[in-house]
Amino acid sequence: MAITRWNPMRELLTMHDQLNRLFDESFGRSQSAELDYGAWSPAVDLREEEGQYVIEADMPGMKREDIEVHVENNVLSIRGERKFEEETKKDTYHRIERAYGRFTRSFALPSRVEADKITATYKDGILQLVVPKAEESKPKRIAIKG
Repeated sequence: MAITRWNPMRELLTMHDQLNRLFDESFGRSQSAELDYGAWSPAVDLREEEGQYVIEADMPGMKREDIEVHVENNVLSIRGERKFEEETKKDTYHRIERAYGRFTRSFALPSRVEADKITATYKDGILQLVVPKAEESKPKRIAIKG
């Protein structure tokens, strides 16, 4: 699995967006709740175990039908959409902090995995993917004739 480098700018941009939203809400410039939600991306843990890699993604509140997992050209992609719950006229929202929308997360797989044996389970808001490692090819001694 490829190791992703930590990007401090990502956290800075997230903080910038949150400050902008805070000022907009404070001065009454907020749009409707559906337009105001931000794009999101599920948090992912990736670990290596003996014989396999395990990827776990936090996706609370999502339905299994709204999640897709694909492998193509040694790239594992997780796609989905957390759908916005429509406001009702009788409800008055004072704060909307949960993020909604479409997302895609992609991971480059090492060349020595068995892509056709990847398994996916979704339970309690966590998607778990198990990516089996391929058997190491054993060295073979070649006899020299002559």
